[in-house]
Amino acid sequence: MSPMLWALLAGNFAIGTGVMVASATLNEVSAYFHVPVPVAGYLISVAALVVCLGAPALAAVVAPFDRRKLLALSMVWYGLLHAACALVSDFNLLLALRVLAVIPAAVFTPQAAACAGHLMPAEQRGRAITFVFLGWSLASVLGMPLNAWLSGMLGWQGAYGLVAVLSLASAAWVWLAMPAAVRPPRFSLASWGTALRMPSLTMCVAVTLLYSAGQFVLFAYFAPYFRNTLGTSVHELSALFMFFGAFGLLGNVLMSRYIDRLGAPRGVMIAVGSIALSMLAWPLGTTLVLAGLVIIPWAMGCFSANSAQQARLVGLAPALAGGSVALNTSAMYAGQAIGTAIGGWMIAHQGMKDLHLAGVLLLVAAMAVSAQAARLARRGGADAASPGVVPAAKRSA
Repeated sequence: MSPMLWALLAGNFAIGTGVMVASATLNEVSAYFHVPVPVAGYLISVAALVVCLGAPALAAVVAPFDRRKLLALSMVWYGLLHAACALVSDFNLLLALRVLAVIPAAVFTPQAAACAGHLMPAEQRGRAITFVFLGWSLASVLGMPLNAWLSGMLGWQGAYGLVAVLSLASAAWVWLAMPAAVRPPRFSLASWGTALRMPSLTMCVAVTLLYSAGQFVLFAYFAPYFRNTLGTSVHELSALFMFFGAFGLLGNVLMSRYIDRLGAPRGVMIAVGSIALSMLAWPLGTTLVLAGLVIIPWAMGCFSANSAQQARLVGLAPALAGGSVALNTSAMYAGQAIGTAIGGWMIAHQGMKDLHLAGVLLLVAAMAVSAQAARLARRGGADAASPGVVPAAKRSA
């Protein structure tokens, strides 16, 4: 892999660590500011909503910019705002700064995927995009456990400070490794009409919305869930996050290696099915060891699902990648916001032990929609009417 792809991976590592910092520090933030856990969960859901709206809205706005400058400066912003978050002593101010801090996540992840797809040969595109997204898996295996550990040892401020350091370091790396004057095909406002007239593309985005919501019903509340049901300590929780992240990394590595052979739609189905399997087995996790075994399939599918989705969307319409990947990012964060809100409502109504049931329903729906999207893409007829877009089946022929 080229140095540029490693730099983009590092940027996604910092982005992922920052996105997950709210989940990892939920217990400490709740105690520090004397707010209930569902209220502290606003740091996840409100920020997710901002990125959800920002990703598609900013896709056309940032289109003219040199991606080297755009991606490096977005990471500087991410770092400085997370540093500011670590300095506040009022929850409402933290919430406001958190909203501003995650705006670069709406820019970096979709534009990094678009750059990888634009600069790499077609036969290497799927692997390049999934490789860049390995940064999120690394964030789960290293960043999130570090967040949880630092939060327990130094307070939640230490975790936010870690995100700031990682972000500024990745900004420097992106600046040094990215070539100048990189501009993928410009995604104009008119391109939205083309994208939205592709049923297979819009259904793929719906898949991301559904499986993200299904995961975050429970994932957003891992820390309070395991504390309340298993009495986990800070060190045990960090170890569990690291265990989850290690298998998440393995799942994404395997997806990166085999996606061009499996095909992206089949890769998505395998990944989402793995998450659903863990949800179905969730009541069996009655001890820390059993819980660790139960989450393995979930971890394997967690990040590899979105990697496969990114490659799937770029493959459906390479010329629309800047917008379709942004739309997919929007759906991912919208799903996080919806899932977090559902989970928070259930916890407020004494439903913490039933969170996995809501997750299963959403994941099964995602699999059904994914299967229908694959059928539409194979037929190619519906998408053929879209101007400037060659159906996926004909391109592969």
